[in-house]
Amino acid sequence: MNRDEVEGKVEQAKGKLKQAAGRVTDDPDLQDEGAADEAAGAAQETFGKGKRKVGEAIEDIGKAIKK
Repeated sequence: MNRDEVEGKVEQAKGKLKQAAGRVTDDPDLQDEGAADEAAGAAQETFGKGKRKVGEAIEDIGKAIKK
């Protein structure tokens, strides 16, 4: 996992906690903020996965060229 993937997962967890806190306290603004954080985290994690896959593909190409 790379930094973007880890930070994305952390952001998603933070968003879920905010949503739960918003439900407990009956605060729709906090729930909405949590949903936004969770969505942003998912996007960042997806970006990180893509970046990792591109890096792996480049490494594989480099190894194939060396052979």
